Amino acid sequence: MVSGNQNPNTTNQILDTSNQIPNMFSLNQIKQTLENNDRAFLEDLARQAASLTKQYFGRTISLYTPLYLSNYCSSHCTYCGFNSHNRIHRMKLTPDEMHHEMQCVAKTGIKNILLLTGESYKATPLSYLTEAVEIAKKYFTGISLEVHPMEVREYQQLYLAGVDGITIYQETYDRNKYKEVHLSGEKSDYNFRVKTPERIAEAGIRQISMGILLGLGPVAEDLLALFQHVRWMEKNYPGVEHSISFPRLRKIKGKDFAACPVDDKTFIKILCLTRILFPRVGINLSTRENAYLRDHALGLGVTRISAGSNTSVGGYDTQKLVPQDPQFDIEDSRSVKEIIHVLKQKNFDPVLTDWRPIENSVVL
Repeated sequence: MVSGNQNPNTTNQILDTSNQIPNMFSLNQIKQTLENNDRAFLEDLARQAASLTKQYFGRTISLYTPLYLSNYCSSHCTYCGFNSHNRIHRMKLTPDEMHHEMQCVAKTGIKNILLLTGESYKATPLSYLTEAVEIAKKYFTGISLEVHPMEVREYQQLYLAGVDGITIYQETYDRNKYKEVHLSGEKSDYNFRVKTPERIAEAGIRQISMGILLGLGPVAEDLLALFQHVRWMEKNYPGVEHSISFPRLRKIKGKDFAACPVDDKTFIKILCLTRILFPRVGINLSTRENAYLRDHALGLGVTRISAGSNTSVGGYDTQKLVPQDPQFDIEDSRSVKEIIHVLKQKNFDPVLTDWRPIENSVVL
């Protein structure tokens, strides 16, 4: 596989010219699945998904906690609370504040941390992210990032610093819709973003979480494009552990940005369909979803959930009394302890760490 910089059209051609690939539903089949509300069909879909999840993952559910380092952003994305045109109080954690926040999260027993920022290359450059990772290694055995897209060499430096995984959402694969909602900034470059998973894999990072923002674009079309993208990544980067997420677009200060809303029943069908098509892929579920739905989605495909989440910068303790606008409103505010209790009640095995604490290094 050649570098993304050497062949800029590779992924785009795969996504734009193929409507069906081996072991993949067609667009019509996906639409039929999402529109079919027959009870027997839904029960069979859930039964298949549950059986495959148990076969490949047993009764384990991995837990992680997100930690927001900064809300500075240089992109204008119409649906995001952090976007550069929103007049919000901007802040980013200092190294001392990072230590304090991470200590608070670590005390809950969590060993997997997801570090997030707004998409600002100036406010949160590579050096800032690397320092955050170095600090995180003192408290956690699994470190992932959800930050602005970077080049291969930058991802390599993060890998060597100790990063295990990267989360990158395309948001929508519909180019017209993408242009409509990403008005300016680095994130408005569709081609650079869509090839980010390739650059991450080429850098040696072992886990990549991909996804779409449900409600932003045409759901069935976005699902097909995401499935094709993940399948292509599996074929070309078999050494990488892939996972999929389906965050749903949420209201910000009461304003609804979902152009194509996805109801709970459709959301569950998406989870089940994903598990059937990708038996070995991890499926993440965040606190964007309410406690009732999250509890009932367990066993239907979900393998990894967030717990004890706070989407404000320094929100766990350092800046918890400072009024600020979070990226989105949390629907499930239960603590890590409460989530563990629910999992055990439902006979699931909560997993607090996925990785051995080893040093990442270049393989010669």
